[in-house]
Amino acid sequence: MPENAPSFKRFIKWLWILLLAPIVGLTLLMFMASWGWFGPLPTVEELENPKNYLASEIISSDGKQIGKYFLENRTHARYEELSPYLPQALIATEDERFLSHSGIDFKGLARAVAKLGTAGGASTISQQLAKMLFTEQVAASQVQRVFQKFKEWVIAVELERRYTKEEILVMYLNRYDFLNLAVGIESAAQIYFNTSVDSLSVLESATLVGMLKNSSFYNPRRFPERVEQRRNVVLSQMVRNDFLSRVEADSLMEVPMELDYQRAGHNDGLAPYFRAHLRSYMRDWISKNPKPDGTKYNLYTDGLKIYTTIDSRMQQYAEESMRAHMSNLQRVFRIHWKGRTNAPFEDLDTKAIDRLMRQAMRRTDRYRIAKKKDLSNDSIELLFNTPREMTVFSWEGEIDTVMTPMDSIAYYKFFLQAGVLSMDPQTGFIKAWVGGIDHKHFKYDHVYQAKRQVGSTFKPFVYVTAIDQKKYSPCYKVPNVPVRFEKEQWGLLKDWQPSNSDDEYGGELSLKQGLAESVNTITAFLMKQVRPRPVIEMARNLGVEGDIPEQPAICLGTPDLSLAEMVGAYGTFANQGIYTKPTAVLRIEDKYGVVLADFTPMTREVMSAETAYTAVNLLEGVTQYGTGVRLRTQYGNYSYLNDVVTGYPYKFTNPIAGKTGTTQNHSDGWFMGMVPNLVTGVWVGAEDRAAHFRSIAYGQGATMALPIWAMYMNKCYADPGLQVSQDEFNEPEGGVTIQLDCDLYDQQQKANNVNFDEIEF
Repeated sequence: MPENAPSFKRFIKWLWILLLAPIVGLTLLMFMASWGWFGPLPTVEELENPKNYLASEIISSDGKQIGKYFLENRTHARYEELSPYLPQALIATEDERFLSHSGIDFKGLARAVAKLGTAGGASTISQQLAKMLFTEQVAASQVQRVFQKFKEWVIAVELERRYTKEEILVMYLNRYDFLNLAVGIESAAQIYFNTSVDSLSVLESATLVGMLKNSSFYNPRRFPERVEQRRNVVLSQMVRNDFLSRVEADSLMEVPMELDYQRAGHNDGLAPYFRAHLRSYMRDWISKNPKPDGTKYNLYTDGLKIYTTIDSRMQQYAEESMRAHMSNLQRVFRIHWKGRTNAPFEDLDTKAIDRLMRQAMRRTDRYRIAKKKDLSNDSIELLFNTPREMTVFSWEGEIDTVMTPMDSIAYYKFFLQAGVLSMDPQTGFIKAWVGGIDHKHFKYDHVYQAKRQVGSTFKPFVYVTAIDQKKYSPCYKVPNVPVRFEKEQWGLLKDWQPSNSDDEYGGELSLKQGLAESVNTITAFLMKQVRPRPVIEMARNLGVEGDIPEQPAICLGTPDLSLAEMVGAYGTFANQGIYTKPTAVLRIEDKYGVVLADFTPMTREVMSAETAYTAVNLLEGVTQYGTGVRLRTQYGNYSYLNDVVTGYPYKFTNPIAGKTGTTQNHSDGWFMGMVPNLVTGVWVGAEDRAAHFRSIAYGQGATMALPIWAMYMNKCYADPGLQVSQDEFNEPEGGVTIQLDCDLYDQQQKANNVNFDEIEF
């Protein structure tokens, strides 16, 4: 024994060395990592305020998120907002001892090293968070990766010292990229399941947690079967950790995986045209409102919350109504022009069409890029006339095809466009904004950007000026005879005498009849009484900012104005003479919920409540027996072009004030419709005014625009939560001195023996 004692001691010594060496080595490596030997560590400030790119959210008036501005589509969720199944699934699958360790799971590490098992693994949630936050690029070699791992251990321990377990867990879920523009758990819930993070079911939670292993490998859009298998593994882990019973899990595993995928691009989702407009608005606001430290907010990374007046339900109804009508109207338009040379530009000769197409070519991104590359005109010509693969819009869905860029321009010129704007006249709050038929393929906004000839929708401005000046009753009668404007007296190049669209004259018409039937001679008579300047001043007070020449022809709607201007102006009539500027933003908050700005609509009194109420009475005649009368009837027993147009059973019975508008050559169709608490304007037309229906039967506002309004209002009335009024318009508190009862008015006029021979026409 004594002879073997030194050998035994040496054995014991080396045994302890072998046992302690890894521990000492690991400890030493940890200290080296903490001293920054393996690369710089994050500062205390960086640990306490990890850099995140937070998307700015757009919130509707009914509390729905209708869009985001982002570099990374990330919205922070709080722990208390998480579905209870999410923490359970995450802990069970990724880190079983998460609640008991301090950043490093030594038991799991030992098991991983010894390969005794795989459950739990060696990487804790805290370490994975450390890697996501502070490892910009994974090392190329295994040795470098080992050193990175030690850094992540140190950072994980520091994170555990500074944050609660709940905070670490939700930070991890908020940071993870679930692909398909779903960065963070809130975005993932919205994009993959069209729900909020607090409403995720156990199956949905298990699916998203399953993706954490490798979101590319477990991408539910590309590999649904693979993701379903991974989901079931997560469910089994939840059983293992007593979050589910085996019976529950077995039952859930039988359910096939279902997605409700929602695209998250800037062209997708509700109100894309409004969101594009809001982006410009926010850029202007940001330029004028710096942070307290003087730096500027970043719309794409600072997590602002923009609360808007848009109602997500009304926005949905407006978009659905536009699509339903425009897809049908486009079909009619193509049949209408089938077999026609130069369609739909029959009014233009070949040279004019070529000039129009080249102008369109020069507005394209393709042309601008070619010019920046200094390509010659011949090269650009070849570029635009060489067939290539492309995806184009159609009402039946996108089409993959091969055509030249010039052919695609011609293809898109054939599409009719639309704009819809809906506003509460009392508050000025915009409820729905539809700027076009498809934002991906047609970016131009026909609510705010576009200015089109307004036609007869301008006539009420002439009428209300006359009523305001002369207290005319809607029952006031005027002979239906041509009215001449002499060139010397009116500063014209030649005498002007507007004609009626049907070229019919004779008899007398009340102002209400004249406006209801859009008779030009009656409007011309009023213009001659009040002259252009007061009409222009009235329009300006009604919020119209576009160019209005001081010419008598404006009485027939020659100015080019925006839909937003027109809706704001008409809102004044429904708001008892008070103009309220259309408003879309309520307030802006930072990512912490601090209010940065509140917005109150600008208002001003334009006319008396009596004058406004009289104007409403005039406009009600349009839908009672005038150009908008089809709103009152089941207009379903008619056919255009062999039954290609279906009927619309409107049958409205509630009070509606409105005005149709149809411009020269039927290029623009308008309808402005009002009920006491909602004013909605609709415009329809092609991008180029030379493209239009050949017949007023198709091209009039009552056919092109009114159906969208009718469908939209039917949907709004079917939703009682919106409380859209079906009541009478409110009469001024002091009553009305202007006679609105035409029977009584006629009796009074007979008694007064009015002589029309004394009136100038």
